[in-house]
Amino acid sequence: EVQLVESGGGLVQTGGSLRLSCAASGFTFDDYSIGWFRQAPGKEREGISCIDNSDGRAYYVDFVKGRSTISSDNAKSTVYLQMNSLKPDDTAVYYCAAGVFCGLGFSDPRLYTYNYWGQGTQVTVSS
Repeated sequence: EVQLVESGGGLVQTGGSLRLSCAASGFTFDDYSIGWFRQAPGKEREGISCIDNSDGRAYYVDFVKGRSTISSDNAKSTVYLQMNSLKPDDTAVYYCAAGVFCGLGFSDPRLYTYNYWGQGTQVTVSS
């Protein structure tokens, strides 16, 4: 059974940091890219970052560049998203998902499909 389990969310003050984890099982981890997405209340889901587990290549969308770092521990089948300098606008449910592409446009469902999704972890940034 394919599973993606996010953890590490919580309540943090503006300017604080969090490290989210995505533990994967049930599929060949190295064959997939793992993406991080988020969805705030009343807003559409948006992609944040992804990593290609076959070669470690990472991609970030503009609004997190310089503030976030994605990394992968293939031995543990776990991907991490370190988020720094958090702002109230970062408040959302954060999801990880497994797909076959990482790069520009990775989060556009018209272009690429992320097949497996976790249940999400809440991140709340207080002002």
